[in-house]
Amino acid sequence: KATHDYVSAKASIENLRNQYDAEIQLAQKDFNEKYENFIENLNGMASAIREKRQSELQSILERNIAFKQESERLLAKAEEEALTPLRNKLDNAIKSLGNDNNFVVILNTDNNAVPYINPMIGEDVTDLLIDRIR
Repeated sequence: KATHDYVSAKASIENLRNQYDAEIQLAQKDFNEKYENFIENLNGMASAIREKRQSELQSILERNIAFKQESERLLAKAEEEALTPLRNKLDNAIKSLGNDNNFVVILNTDNNAVPYINPMIGEDVTDLLIDRIR
């Protein structure tokens, strides 16, 4: 169940990320088309029209940058909201496992954070933790 919840949360976040990425790409494509049109017609353009279009392009660029920044903020918030309950559940299970078995410490060895533990002193509690989370 916990693994399913994690996979589901990650899939939901990835879906949201894909939606934002698609919107950013669409906005970038729109900007590029307008910019190319501006460059192609620059030579015969009246000064006032050129300045107006430059201003429009600048405005579009600023909105695109602001949207990208906001989407990154919203993605981080969505990920935090989706994963916090799972992290809390895992933290509670670790504390409970440690208390029930009188462990002094439980180490997370992900990403080679703890490259060596003497097997005579340490015990791998991964399976116990997985059972407790279920």
